[in-house]
Amino acid sequence: MPNTPAPARRVSSRARLQRLERERAAWLAEVRPSDHFHVLFDHLPGVCFYCKDLQGRFMLVNRNFMQHYQMRHESEILGFTDFDVAPLHMASGYVRDDARLLSGKARLVERVELWFDKQGVPDWFLVTKLPLRDAEGQVCGTAGVVRRAAEHEMQLPTIQNVAHAIEIIRRDFAGPILLSEVARACGLSMRHFQRRFQDAFGFSPQEFLIKTRVIAAMKLLEETNLSASEIAVRCGFVDGSSFAEQFRARVSQTPSAYRQAMRSGVSVRRRR
Repeated sequence: MPNTPAPARRVSSRARLQRLERERAAWLAEVRPSDHFHVLFDHLPGVCFYCKDLQGRFMLVNRNFMQHYQMRHESEILGFTDFDVAPLHMASGYVRDDARLLSGKARLVERVELWFDKQGVPDWFLVTKLPLRDAEGQVCGTAGVVRRAAEHEMQLPTIQNVAHAIEIIRRDFAGPILLSEVARACGLSMRHFQRRFQDAFGFSPQEFLIKTRVIAAMKLLEETNLSASEIAVRCGFVDGSSFAEQFRARVSQTPSAYRQAMRSGVSVRRRR
């Protein structure tokens, strides 16, 4: 039969591939860990790279990732988790992604989501996450890359309807914002606005507004001598008591304790 030799060729090809895979594994084992391919990410402008273990602790990060969180050396983040460096509501979303990857429910997570830029301002980033496997094929962690989203990537259907709301809140957070008016500006009813915002970003527009105000307050606490009451007014809080309550819930410190820690140079694991 004319096709009889084909199986033999396939076996030969398969055997060759298996041999090369073994040679590749042996070659990789010889590469010094500090010279693994993650070092290439230090030379890709605007790209943040990380690897986490099964406990969600950062094991590898590139320079851009450290600079994003205003760190100078990997010792400042090694062993930290998302809850140490990101806002609580965002860290919870990152951990949910990890759980899907670690459990095998997802082989890839890729989406546009809100991250905080170097100034602590929320902005749009494209995030791609994959599971990592050990030599036995078992999932042993996760890896991801993060870069600022291009304009065309912001046209995804799940985001387009509420992206305008982010811009309004970021611009007008210091004033008496009514989310019902924000919803109207997006062409949505309040109920649909709430649902679509939650679906797109994993947290409510109310939480985003409060966190935006808290971030602005953190900056003023660090850089000015304004009183807590003055900062509360400038950042859109009803009064000093409300400011203190919302600040402590998201930063795990009172405003005065946060200011003192920042000015004394104490390293604080703040939930940015």
